[in-house]
Amino acid sequence: MEKKKRALPQTHTNVVPMKMDATFFFEKAVQSMDRYHYDKALKYFRRAAEYEPENAVNHCNLAGLLSEMGNYEESNRILQHVLDQIDPAMTECYFYMANNFANMENYESAEKAIVHYLENDPTGQFLEESEEMMELLSFELERPAKLSTIKSREGLFEHDRARALLEEGKFSEAVRILENIVKKHSDFMAARNNLALAYYYMGHFDKSVDMIKQVLELEPGNLHALCNLAIFYQHFGDKVALGELLEVLRKTYPFHQDHVFKLATTMGILSEHDKAYRLFKRLLKTGEAGLDPCLFHYTAVAAYNTGRYAEAERQWRQAEKFDPTSEIPKFYLTLLNKYKQDKIKPNVSYHYHLPFEEQFRGIERGENGLPEHLKRDPLVRSSFFWALRHGDGDTKLQVIQAFALIGDDEVKDSLTQFILEPGEDDYLKKVAIFVLRSIGVREPLQAVLEGKETTVAPSPFAPNLPVWDRKWQGIMEMAMRHMARRYDMVQQYDLQTLWVEYLTRVFPNVPKMAKPEGWAAALEYLTAKMHRRPITYGDAAARYGVSIATVSKNAKTIDEACGLREKMAAIFSKFAELDSSHES
Repeated sequence: MEKKKRALPQTHTNVVPMKMDATFFFEKAVQSMDRYHYDKALKYFRRAAEYEPENAVNHCNLAGLLSEMGNYEESNRILQHVLDQIDPAMTECYFYMANNFANMENYESAEKAIVHYLENDPTGQFLEESEEMMELLSFELERPAKLSTIKSREGLFEHDRARALLEEGKFSEAVRILENIVKKHSDFMAARNNLALAYYYMGHFDKSVDMIKQVLELEPGNLHALCNLAIFYQHFGDKVALGELLEVLRKTYPFHQDHVFKLATTMGILSEHDKAYRLFKRLLKTGEAGLDPCLFHYTAVAAYNTGRYAEAERQWRQAEKFDPTSEIPKFYLTLLNKYKQDKIKPNVSYHYHLPFEEQFRGIERGENGLPEHLKRDPLVRSSFFWALRHGDGDTKLQVIQAFALIGDDEVKDSLTQFILEPGEDDYLKKVAIFVLRSIGVREPLQAVLEGKETTVAPSPFAPNLPVWDRKWQGIMEMAMRHMARRYDMVQQYDLQTLWVEYLTRVFPNVPKMAKPEGWAAALEYLTAKMHRRPITYGDAAARYGVSIATVSKNAKTIDEACGLREKMAAIFSKFAELDSSHES
């Protein structure tokens, strides 16, 4: 008989199977860290990363512990692996790497990493810590960090940069940045207001008004926009609209210092001098605006324009005290003293710069051209841009010459736009092209000349010459070099024009020019005569190292071809009587 199998008794156990996954090792690592068992924690973090190799957080935890243990190089190797192989968008890795580089005293690499973090991280999780690190790196590297934008503060950072550009008078560059900000952040009112100002400084009034109206549609009580609109109404002579708006502004008593300053300057520009005076005095009394010489000047102007002459003098003395190297307070103190006894006194501008005419007199008196502080002064620059768009012909010509002394990208942009304006005088545009060439613009230029759009080649504008010989260019450049510091831009341009006209008239029978110095001397002689400057054949001959006979012969050859003597005689009645007694 078969034996019955006895059933085995069922056994009950309290052992629970362990689930060995990344979470398990992560928790074990954290427990080990809490007990300061870093070696164990490191082992567990490595296991967690092995279990979930595509989980970037596990790798970052491992990198963080390695950094804590002073193993910065391996930490950075893991962080770079995360960026290269797992999640390139995990921008915080750059922040961690920057910390590691800084701890290794590799400040250049730390700067590169932290800049990359700030320029690409959208959340700004470590923004405050990053800004502290930037300060440290600037100190260690003894220079400001090469940061162009902060993505998490994109609008604010770029707006600050645009405001700085406006203050430097770099209006075109500021416009490009502000237009981009407004496109991305349509509700950024400060950017819109500054964009309107930038348009206004550049003379683009329609664009400026349109932008202000957009601000007021979005925020009807915006004080900056209301102030700007009032100035525009005054510019366009809209007395009804200005009167209504002035009633509102007269009753406005702003609290914030920047609003007080904005309203004060606006009321001054609108000839509401008493209101402006009280607001400026309030700013001086509270001291919130600091000891800015501009503020003393504004208060002085408001005092002057309300008949408070003793107060005006006190405030200009303060401006002189805090800005001792500036000519501006000295100029206005002299003006105040000059007209002290006169019942009718000339108007004084609130702008903290010398009057426009005085600036040009200063340029003409100076031997080294436009001083550096004037090149950088935004109000001087804006007055130039204004005059180029809205001045008379003589003023525009003066501005174009002044631009030759500034010669920066802003000037190049402005003149490049100017030569495309159909309504501007062709002579002015040709001088502008000459200035562009003189400040280093070598590429072909688009211009509207004689009513048609044309491409102006890098060589002198000579539309009727099929070729331009290198020798001709050399003669012209030689004359320019000799004339550089003694003749202004218009006179140098007229020399170029004369040379092109002569070559055009005699082409193709251009004479041999064996002695270039003789031709260059003749060009300077004739240009000086055109502008009624004292010169003799002997003067020109000595300057270029040639004989008087050579200069005389070449000058007469050019004159006969161009009819120059007859043209000048028509302009200057006395020109026909040349100083032949001094020439041979």
